[in-house]
Amino acid sequence: MKRLGLWFVLLVLGQTVQADIIETQITLPDNLGTGVMYLNDKQKNPSAGVIVIHEWWGLNDYARARARMLAKQGYAALAIDMYGTGKVATHPKDAKAFMEAAMADPEKMNQRFQAARTLMLKQQQVDPARLYAIGYCFGGGVVLHQARRGTDLAGVASFHGSLGTEQPAKAGEVKARVLVATGQADPMVPAEQVSGFVSEMTAAGVDLQLLSFPGVKHSFTNPGADAVAERFDMPVGYDAHADQASWEALMNFLAATPE
Repeated sequence: MKRLGLWFVLLVLGQTVQADIIETQITLPDNLGTGVMYLNDKQKNPSAGVIVIHEWWGLNDYARARARMLAKQGYAALAIDMYGTGKVATHPKDAKAFMEAAMADPEKMNQRFQAARTLMLKQQQVDPARLYAIGYCFGGGVVLHQARRGTDLAGVASFHGSLGTEQPAKAGEVKARVLVATGQADPMVPAEQVSGFVSEMTAAGVDLQLLSFPGVKHSFTNPGADAVAERFDMPVGYDAHADQASWEALMNFLAATPE
């Protein structure tokens, strides 16, 4: 009970309001890290809740902006720092180091995710039957891992995220519907990885929707990707059509009535 009380205090003390969107800094229990909650002040009835997991850069302005966009659509959104350090990278070398450090302790990452899930389920704006998780790049791999391990979620969505795994989904164990948006020209998610993922999901009986955009590179949803490509000579790039189409697919995905 004391822990729940602490969460409430943190939510109140860290709260700011931007138009109809309430932005609240949160701290997860047991030193697991921090995040930002976005709620729509006009939302009166419980609706879908969405946990948002960032790219390998960390919980930066882009990840927060995506969570804010979800709140504007009437969904409660919680952007979590999956690194648990509060650090944000601006150089690929640092981003890689942050990601590798987090992935070296998968149980800690799972604890962070589960703490975020528990917190979301306590929000009166969230329908417990409509809790989702979405991720970008590194975050896409995180949410797919949660689906594979059978976490109780209505659905997960991965945008330009890694699709490979050493722990493939097993038949009957995946509870979440899955939406994946990937770029056909993304060398980080090659065609053989995509086809292997489809085979994995099919064998496991997963409800899968896959969007593959011809000629589209990695990080296609992030308007800052072109600057990264130019500065660091990386095979990434923003694509307005793929961004819009994948966002519309997500909106339809979230609006679907759970069975």
